[in-house]
Amino acid sequence: MSDPVQPEQHWLRCPAPYLPVWEAMREFTAQRNEATPDQIWLVEHDPVYTLGQAGKPEHILNSADIPVVRCDRGGQVTYHGPGQIVAYSLIDLRRLKLFVREYVAALEDAAIDTLADFGVRGACRKPGAPGVYVPQPEGDLAKIAALGIKVSNGCTYHGMALNVDMDLAPFLGINPCGYEGMRTVDLAACGARVSLRDAGEGLARNIRKRLYSGRFHLA
Repeated sequence: MSDPVQPEQHWLRCPAPYLPVWEAMREFTAQRNEATPDQIWLVEHDPVYTLGQAGKPEHILNSADIPVVRCDRGGQVTYHGPGQIVAYSLIDLRRLKLFVREYVAALEDAAIDTLADFGVRGACRKPGAPGVYVPQPEGDLAKIAALGIKVSNGCTYHGMALNVDMDLAPFLGINPCGYEGMRTVDLAACGARVSLRDAGEGLARNIRKRLYSGRFHLA
């Protein structure tokens, strides 16, 4: 059986405010049909905290002058800002014959693949905490990629955020993804000097590889 049709890829204006992109994702998903091509949107956002639909406001410790947006993805609170690439994957899971758990695993694998491509070894999952982590010299794990999705009528939106080279201080204003004291890092802190453009292209390439290579596509 042939591999599924590859998604369209689009770079949005960078940096972009969060709300219009979220609204565009919802509109795209609401209007698509079984013939609509999947898409991957790549973007860098203006500073914003986003709180998932079941997110607890107490995980926002000090928002300072950074706006807070409650959105409809899963998960708790995270930060988006300059120096972070976000890949929004607008995917028809039914067409790929994927379960949500397989889809989430594929996105995490794509981030791990991307980190390895840029020389960051040992990236892994953390039980009970979605996303991707890298080991630290002290022996603990630090989060480098966050994941949050929404599924509507079998189609996904939201996606994966990968920290590239950013000011990490805003993460101190929250309990990242609802975990008190969780440390966050970026590619630069791991010794990988990568442009936002190259990081985004690499992440999108690995998302395509994981989702559209036929690995999960069942007859």
